[in-house]
Amino acid sequence: SILNNASIVRVGGSPYNHLLLTADDPMTSKPSSHSKQTATISDLLLSPHLDRSEVVRLLKPFGFRDWEKADANLQHMAGDPRSRELLAPLLPDLLDSVAETADPDQALNEWDRYLEVGGNRAQLFSYFAQVPHILHLVCVLFGNSPAMAQAFIRDPLLVYWVHNEQVLKSRPTRVWLKAELERAIEVLTTRDRRLDAIRRFFRREMLRVGARDQVRVATVTESYDALSNLADVVIQGVFKIILEDLQERHGVPREPYSRGKAHDAKFFIVAMGKLGGRELNYSSDVDLVYLCSSTDGHTDAEDGQTKLSNDVFFHQLAQELTMALTTATAEGFLYRVDLRLRPEGDVGPMVSSLPDALRYYQSRGRDWERLAFLKARPIAGDLELGKKFMRKLRPFIMGDFQQHPGVIVQTVCSLREQIQAKVVRRGEGPRNVKLSPGGIRDIEWISQSLQLLHCREYPRMLGKNTMKALQRLEAVDLLSAAQGQQLRQAYVFLRDVEHKLQMVHELQTHLLPSSIQDVYQCAIRMGYRRDSPQLTADHFLTDYRRHTGHVQHLVNTLFP
Repeated sequence: SILNNASIVRVGGSPYNHLLLTADDPMTSKPSSHSKQTATISDLLLSPHLDRSEVVRLLKPFGFRDWEKADANLQHMAGDPRSRELLAPLLPDLLDSVAETADPDQALNEWDRYLEVGGNRAQLFSYFAQVPHILHLVCVLFGNSPAMAQAFIRDPLLVYWVHNEQVLKSRPTRVWLKAELERAIEVLTTRDRRLDAIRRFFRREMLRVGARDQVRVATVTESYDALSNLADVVIQGVFKIILEDLQERHGVPREPYSRGKAHDAKFFIVAMGKLGGRELNYSSDVDLVYLCSSTDGHTDAEDGQTKLSNDVFFHQLAQELTMALTTATAEGFLYRVDLRLRPEGDVGPMVSSLPDALRYYQSRGRDWERLAFLKARPIAGDLELGKKFMRKLRPFIMGDFQQHPGVIVQTVCSLREQIQAKVVRRGEGPRNVKLSPGGIRDIEWISQSLQLLHCREYPRMLGKNTMKALQRLEAVDLLSAAQGQQLRQAYVFLRDVEHKLQMVHELQTHLLPSSIQDVYQCAIRMGYRRDSPQLTADHFLTDYRRHTGHVQHLVNTLFP
């Protein structure tokens, strides 16, 4: 066979059907009898004499914008003659799969990059022949998310992990994630190696969530629940590593004697915002508040350890924990951390004691902080102390808005006006999925405002999760069935858009693109039918305007 000692390379600048074959091949000048027959997809790799029109005909149905680059990618992907023969029968399925994606051209670019670092091509192609569903999944991820493609390029063996872990079938619980994380770090002894093990674990599990989302075996709510579970487990894991390291150096922080006994001082982390509501995005900041039982006292340092006051110890714990979560290493990074929701905001201490925090909220807490704490929950550290804090904070959260309903309405309207003025200044118009009129924030404010206005009448109605809160509001007739359904459908739709925008490059964006081509690609990621870019984009934007229009109407109805 000619492929035993030749590979096909189409070179720009020369006739398109010019082939560079290995030196001294006697067949270089002989036309192929196959050129007289109808070529098939596999012939893109196997037939040495396809002319330009045949290559165009074969590649055109798969949606490539640059078919010459696509063909060049395929030739480079094929590698040596043996791997080329193994890739050829896979090519129809591979091209069918990339054609389903938002960017088939990008998919082949990522395949080419992956195969450059992925090891033995013949072995990989033989593997994909045995597990075609994994081939399909990798194509989908490569064409929809360069960020997820980068995960494979960073760790090529993930293609085997995806199959062995039954990623598309498994929906890990928080208990399972915790056990897997502990297993990943149990044999490691140094702090840095353990933290990098968590980063590797995080990267794999983010890939699991994204894969299940992209092939739509997970719903939108399942995806943000899974992202929240992962964040809970990772933040708790990092916290334990930092705490143990500090205690080895400085001893255990102890509170002053009370009733003849000294007690260990405790530390806990409260999640706010989307993590608090168990609604995390692919590229969310995590809003955290660090609290401790007491800043009085000091560590019980022994020989070789440095004694610290509790105040200094917990401040150092908070600093090192934040650095561990946010610092990028060769294994990537975990989360951006926002601490501005703590008592006194940026001017307040990084860690407040529980008594100081309660005094602040009870005496100087602002109405917007009541809204914020509706989503708060303890996620790491001493969870029992965290739950105690939330119970003590409940009167502040509930306020007295039934007697003064105008206060919370005025607060919400003022915040909404400030945010929407910023959207206008930035020229974003209706394109901000989160902040524009009728966006995600409006749905959250409807939910939170109605909860605070009626929580004394219906105390069990208070809830952190937006979808569950809307269901409870409908159950007590504070929303009609039609209103509740419209808000839930809009919330799921807009959160899906948000996910598809953020998973492309793992950027914290909420802005719909302005070009038709980019809107089209977002729509394809969401599962819209592949028509012309204009038609598909129009269908998507019609749905977007319908949902945001319903939300705007409900805001105006409920808060005239």
